[in-house]
Amino acid sequence: MRASFFTVYCRKKRCPVLFPEKEIMKILIADDEKNLRMILKNELSAEGIEITETGSGQQALSLFEKEEYDVLLLDLNMPGMSGIEVLKRMKALDSPAEVIVLTANATLSTAVEAMKLGAYDYLTKPFNLAELSSVIEKACEKKNLRSENFLLKTQIKREAEGRRFVAKSPVMLGLLETVNKVALADFPVLVTGESGTGKELIARIIHRESNRSEQPFVAINCGAIPETMIESELFGFEKGAFTGAHAKKPGLLELANNGTLFLDEIGDMPIALQVKLLRVIETGSFFRLGGVRELKVNVRIVSATNKELKTEIAKGSFRQDLFYRITTLTLNIPPLRERKEDIAPLVEQVTGANPAFKLKRFSPEAMGALKEYPWPGNVRELQNTIHRAFLLSSGDVIDLHELPTDLVPLDRKVSGTKLETVEKKHILAILKESGGQRGKAAELLGIDPKTLYRKLQGYGIKD
Repeated sequence: MRASFFTVYCRKKRCPVLFPEKEIMKILIADDEKNLRMILKNELSAEGIEITETGSGQQALSLFEKEEYDVLLLDLNMPGMSGIEVLKRMKALDSPAEVIVLTANATLSTAVEAMKLGAYDYLTKPFNLAELSSVIEKACEKKNLRSENFLLKTQIKREAEGRRFVAKSPVMLGLLETVNKVALADFPVLVTGESGTGKELIARIIHRESNRSEQPFVAINCGAIPETMIESELFGFEKGAFTGAHAKKPGLLELANNGTLFLDEIGDMPIALQVKLLRVIETGSFFRLGGVRELKVNVRIVSATNKELKTEIAKGSFRQDLFYRITTLTLNIPPLRERKEDIAPLVEQVTGANPAFKLKRFSPEAMGALKEYPWPGNVRELQNTIHRAFLLSSGDVIDLHELPTDLVPLDRKVSGTKLETVEKKHILAILKESGGQRGKAAELLGIDPKTLYRKLQGYGIKD
């Protein structure tokens, strides 16, 4: 019975496996002929495809409101709501699925109408299963290409993946060795360290050396986005979810699917959002804002903070259960003042990265000053200082007098109090240079405005 019916509708037995994708393809079959639905379900399921089937156009739309599918196999001639009407409704829903129309009575006008409404292709019954499989595969490829194109356009701008983390000091060489081991573990990682030490670069190395390296790396700074916006950025939203949501928008979680999501300054994440993030880590599922469909993602979470999270837990501003989830593996980047051996290689990296700087160099006295300065803004401040010195210098050799006045040689055995005095003096000089504008001063120092604010409070500087 099955063989004869299959011959009528498909003309061939099951074709070879044509769907090598890592993720399971999800197909919805909407056709009022139950026998055909069952045959297609059995045959396509054997190819490793997840199949849902219905005999109603209205039910198909209801299923799309609850779940996302890659492909819809749609019969045009169903009782009740026709296939053409389903296509019209799907276009209004802005569904990402590709539609393959199946019909026993195809005419040129209906085919043209279906294609105008967004159908990928159409097949006339009886059809060849190998042909159907090929069309499904191409439709899925088109959907994936659209998703990848969207990702390239919307993904946060980031620096090139190939950036090297310059290290010569034993402590940093040891850290990088640990990073390479951690990268393969595929567990959540927390990177700690002062602002400007290179936490995001370590996160990128973790991604680059992991099994997810061919997938997206998506970063979000939890402290730089207003609290009212961070949830929609992370989880996305449906059309009409709030005022101004004129079209649905996938969140960064979706864009990072199968890759790595980097949560910079996670210590600044609102407490209410921490609960939702914890659920994503535990279940791999979430809802867009205003959405009713549960979405599934497979992402590796790498977080970073310059805060002491245990202190934040005691203050009630960070959840203890989330802390334990994100600290399966923890890496701490020491400040630049504790790894002076890295300063000279960092200078070489900045010089080599800019063709205009390749002929310039620091005098031994100037290099000594760079090595002795405590660098409160760490690597970021060092890079900014090098850029300013090279741009403003008149010759190829930058001498001591061409450096900022506060970068003076220090005795290698000076006390911590003396270092703090120099740091305070330098911060005040930069504040004066920036006209008292803290945001501009923080940029010149290469540190986060919040870090500058905390240092000013510590030094008792109010105005």
